Amino acid sequence: MNTSIEEIDGKLIANLEGEMDTAAAMEAEEALKVLYNTNGKDVIINCAKLEYIASSGLRILLGILKGAKAAGSRVVLRDVNDDIKEVFKLTGFISIFEFE
Repeated sequence: MNTSIEEIDGKLIANLEGEMDTAAAMEAEEALKVLYNTNGKDVIINCAKLEYIASSGLRILLGILKGAKAAGSRVVLRDVNDDIKEVFKLTGFISIFEFE
């Protein structure tokens, strides 16, 4: 699992690549920890190269969403493939996240 974060036009862009399975989740959480406190900046999570997400990965994204909402920020999941979107539907997370 590879993660990177950059700031573009006042937005925090996180790029996720590979499989966010249980083993990779700890490393991903450490890399994405900065997104738990957005200081009012919107967050875009680019999932174009994300191949798989486990429940531990969903927990990380939920933590980012909670922190962002508390700061008045938006979190947008971008380019989520159909398989991963199905996981969001099955867990009920489809209704709490914003997708592009």
